[in-house]
Amino acid sequence: MNFYLISLGCPKNLTDSENFSARLIAKGHKMVFDENEADVIIINTCGFLSSAIKEAKENIKYALKLKKKGIIKKVAVTGCAVDRLKQDLVEEFKEADLFFSISKQDAIEKIINKTGFLYSPIQKELFMPEYKLSLTAGHSAYLKVADGCNNRCAYCAIPFIRGNYRSKTLEEVVAEAKLLAKNGAKEISLIAQDTTSYGQDLYGKPELVKLLKKLVKLKDVCRLRIMYAYPHRVSKELAGLMASEEKIFSYLDIPLQHISADILKRMNRHCGPEKIKETLNMLKERVPNIAIRTNFIVGFPGETEADFKELLKFVKEYEFDNVGVFEFFREPGTAAYDMKKQIPAKIKKERALELNKVQSRVVDKINKKLVGSVVEVISDTSDTGRTYRDAPDIDGQVFFDKPVKAGQIFKAKIIKAKGYQRVASVK
Repeated sequence: MNFYLISLGCPKNLTDSENFSARLIAKGHKMVFDENEADVIIINTCGFLSSAIKEAKENIKYALKLKKKGIIKKVAVTGCAVDRLKQDLVEEFKEADLFFSISKQDAIEKIINKTGFLYSPIQKELFMPEYKLSLTAGHSAYLKVADGCNNRCAYCAIPFIRGNYRSKTLEEVVAEAKLLAKNGAKEISLIAQDTTSYGQDLYGKPELVKLLKKLVKLKDVCRLRIMYAYPHRVSKELAGLMASEEKIFSYLDIPLQHISADILKRMNRHCGPEKIKETLNMLKERVPNIAIRTNFIVGFPGETEADFKELLKFVKEYEFDNVGVFEFFREPGTAAYDMKKQIPAKIKKERALELNKVQSRVVDKINKKLVGSVVEVISDTSDTGRTYRDAPDIDGQVFFDKPVKAGQIFKAKIIKAKGYQRVASVK
């Protein structure tokens, strides 16, 4: 059987796509990159936001059109939208052949020829994938160390979709890293809903530092990147390890969401503004030239003009290297859905635009310091790549002044910079 994959959503979802695609290939099925050559289209959906569900439905409609034309024989749908909407999604798209939940992905080779709605609850444990495949550049890969979440932020539906936090064992993560490195991955990004909680469920305390100490000893692992850290769980021990280990990029993704004490409380974030600032100051002090990425939500219910101004001031002061700005959207099933003091759409949009403008000026300041400096870069193609300050797919890009071999990690001098795009001179 030839299958064509549409993988939507975040890197955590992409790792699921990689794992079940590898299983199909190992069992004799062929992955094709032209839908006209496919027997079946598999859509791995995102269900985190209403906009993501809309995107999922548009892709299902598109696949069903191809089926109606006789180009493909079957449409299979999986992922977060299936687990979130369940039977409602099945009823809306009766022409689709197969819907299967996230927990069924580990047995995809057994169910891909079936039809109907195949659902089972989220597994209580995570297991080492039997097969691995990278759907990103071969030299860069994601490694999901845990799934689910216990934080219960008021705006987030993930715990209802993915379940409680569940870590892979230290041995399983190390084995998976070895396999990724053996397959050519030089940059491995560690991901989870909350990477800094890694191991809490298995060992009674977070063990991210212990895991990193094991991973840096692996000969074939060149660089590690830490994504999705929770601010009050970023320890001095973690910062010290980042500063001392060349294999760990001086980069940390810490979604902060806001800085107003009142809004953070309403969001049910377990970290107030004082601790956030303490963590950021500690990182900048202990990790030279650290790059910090974060996300903010504007227009959360009850956000006053004073709250928003506080956020603007915070972004100006702390000069984050990369910032994602999101307008709050009401998600059914979340605590924030029925909160009072909902913010009008027009104001949310205006605040998002203003915050992006402030961050743009911050990036201009960072670029002035960056031009003329020599930094470590990784080449994604012969003429483009990223500095250590940029995670794959979501952050900035660097253009090389002459061709290089893809997948190389080397030093280069930044000679131009505008926004999140830079130009580097290759020695």
